Amino acid sequence: MQKKVLVVDDDPDIVLMLTDRLEALGYTTLVAGEGQRALELLESEEPGLVLLDLQMPRMTGLEVLEQLARHEQAILANRSPIIVMTAHGTIESAVEAMKYGAADFLTKPLDMDHLTLVMQKTLEREGLKRHVAVLREEVESRYGTIVADTPAMVALIELTKRVADSEATVLLLGESGTGKELFARSIHQWSKRVDKPFVVINCVALTETLLENELFGHEKGAFTGATTQQKGKVEMADEGTLFLDEIGDMAPDLQAKLLRLLQDREFHRVGGTRVVRVNIRVVAATNRDLSTAVKEGAFREDLFHRLNVISVSIPPLRERPDEIPHLAELFLQRYTKEMGKPGMHLTLAALRTMRTYPWPGNVRELENAVARAVVLAAGREIGPEHLRLPSDHEEEPQVREASDLSYHESMEHHRHFLIEQALKRAHGNQTKAAEALGLQRSYLARVLKQKQAEGRKDVK
Repeated sequence: MQKKVLVVDDDPDIVLMLTDRLEALGYTTLVAGEGQRALELLESEEPGLVLLDLQMPRMTGLEVLEQLARHEQAILANRSPIIVMTAHGTIESAVEAMKYGAADFLTKPLDMDHLTLVMQKTLEREGLKRHVAVLREEVESRYGTIVADTPAMVALIELTKRVADSEATVLLLGESGTGKELFARSIHQWSKRVDKPFVVINCVALTETLLENELFGHEKGAFTGATTQQKGKVEMADEGTLFLDEIGDMAPDLQAKLLRLLQDREFHRVGGTRVVRVNIRVVAATNRDLSTAVKEGAFREDLFHRLNVISVSIPPLRERPDEIPHLAELFLQRYTKEMGKPGMHLTLAALRTMRTYPWPGNVRELENAVARAVVLAAGREIGPEHLRLPSDHEEEPQVREASDLSYHESMEHHRHFLIEQALKRAHGNQTKAAEALGLQRSYLARVLKQKQAEGRKDVK
């Protein structure tokens, strides 16, 4: 919290009373007897708070607020919250002052204890605003980079920007780790809802019961332990964007409730009867083939059509190798900064290894490999040995002749081989194997479960 307060008032007695009180509280005070001087001090001193009298000669307090709102100095108004004071306080003048950015409104004669409380609350709100701004900047810097070094990716980004302008539901398709959440965040950032919440929920990370509660919340007494009402993430996303990741793994009963939400933008909390209405934009993502899931009866056809208003397919990293060096450099800059290891660089051998490796975990695996290399490298050079990628000398997978395998079958077979090798190195520990591959633990478990089921079919 800044300790500098600007007092703007033409009454010397008021100024003396305020400066005495503020200095006793530990603030440094600046004084302006009229509006123009206040504007000058706002620009040169950048105080943490302003106490502004509305009734002054030559330039009133409202005119000061108007000047700040009209010119670039409005930025200063956001940085310096303003509490207005007047002996002629009316609702109309309070509303007018608030229109031009005043944080609060007090009438004279001033109650010093009340003024102190209002100042504290205003500075707390300002601190929260700055904290939120910093967090937003961190999130945008971490998730706000989509690399496009190929015509296909440039075209994909242009399509995504056009999609973001609409309110249509979007279905993002792509393998795990391709950057579906990054595209979802970008759709939100490029949309008219940018200043509203962006809420993420992973549909595979929770059991059906927990996921329903996470989505829709619950009423008091809905189940044992529900001692208070709790809002779900759908309500938290009101006016903003709800991102449903791994939507293809949602249980059938929940699919029906989600369908109603998409159709009517309304739902019931768990254990509730009151209809809750929301204004949300939905973006969903999956690495599954939902058309096949519909045919197999694992996914509702009507929900699929509701989600598939606009679909965006994100290609795997192995299909865009020209982007690997740029992505690797971005991750290198991020992690060398976070870990305090400036000046590190990737050798040509490391870059060649990166371009030829198939990256089954896609961009997420690449990011993890770079982060791991920054930790492991003792000097400034990062070579292939620091990336810890499976080498050409490891045990080769037992495969059929190439002519017997389609492209997708080949990639699927190679994926299982990489997982087997990672599990072998991790001595069967799935969590460590998932980290080594740059995959989510839940995704690895699902792949293994699917493989086990396929094995049982083969036995039959």
